[in-house]
Amino acid sequence: MRDILIIALYAFLGAAGAGLLGAAVLHLLRRRSVAVSLAVVAAVAVGAMLAGTLAVAWAMFLSPHDLYVVTLVVAMAAGVSLLTALALGRRLVVSTRQLVHSAREFGDGGTFTPPPPGAAPAELAALSAELAATAARLAGARARERTLEASRRELVAWISHDLRTPLAGLRAMSEALEDGVAQDTARYHRQIRTEVDRLNSMVGDLFELSRIHAGALALQPVRMSAYDLVGEVLEGTDPLAREHGVRLVGERVDPVPLEVDGREMSRVLANLLVNAIRHTPADGTVTVAAEQRAAGAVLSVTDGCGGIPAEDLARVFDTGWRGTAARTPPAGAGLGLAIVRGIVEAHSGRAEVRNVPGGCCFEITLPTAGA
Repeated sequence: MRDILIIALYAFLGAAGAGLLGAAVLHLLRRRSVAVSLAVVAAVAVGAMLAGTLAVAWAMFLSPHDLYVVTLVVAMAAGVSLLTALALGRRLVVSTRQLVHSAREFGDGGTFTPPPPGAAPAELAALSAELAATAARLAGARARERTLEASRRELVAWISHDLRTPLAGLRAMSEALEDGVAQDTARYHRQIRTEVDRLNSMVGDLFELSRIHAGALALQPVRMSAYDLVGEVLEGTDPLAREHGVRLVGERVDPVPLEVDGREMSRVLANLLVNAIRHTPADGTVTVAAEQRAAGAVLSVTDGCGGIPAEDLARVFDTGWRGTAARTPPAGAGLGLAIVRGIVEAHSGRAEVRNVPGGCCFEITLPTAGA
């Protein structure tokens, strides 16, 4: 037993010496390639075994022949280990360089190209997959940012035009009244009041949209029934429908319980109904429905506008979109549907639109009370 302990002690001392030397070398080469570090690790493993063997051989007084044989075997193992470590290190270096190159290309605005399957170790392959997923998310974010920026530029141009036109009219009418050349002053006063109301409505929409985009829309949700909500909005928009010769129909309005801000949600339905009435021809029908579905409470407004082109469906709720390049009254500034989407999303819901025979259907999905 004592001999075994002595052998173990000499082997440990020899291996520990080789290990300490290897640790010092790794510290000096810590900024070098991973291939060099792997080669050092392999050399340390073989060196530790050789040092332990030599220490034990010296203590046991092995014959020169036996010591030569042991040293030769260890040397062969060292060579194979170093070659294996270098091969693995080269593979790691190549895979890392590919990742660095792909990451640099993506950082410069290109696309991220991951290494082919099996070309990199599992850890680097997982890192590559995560980088590819991150690159896809960033590319999507960039595309959305470009779309939003283009939408903002369009909005500024459109609003500038929409504000300039009534202001020019107001100035012309006020000058005519001031100079006394207006024949029908009452008509001029009515027109001025109409233009001021348009400007006030436009400024109000801009303010509401800015609150939504800034996340400053303060909701005061209360429990209410979808039946009551729809009934109030139908009553408020009925005069406009009569003026346009459009019938308002509550097809199926269930008393679904909601927990929403009544004022903001009334504005959502009113915007949808006003748009539907204005785009539905005389003697047409606008249908309102409210029902409980698996996804939640669904409020829908169906008009008779004839449908929306398929390429425009994805832009319906964009800020400033009006489906036409014309910016003439009585059309608004194209903010109504953007406000609808913002208010609905603030209620953790979603707004969608789809074409139906003869028109289109706007659907608002909201979580029910207690959901």
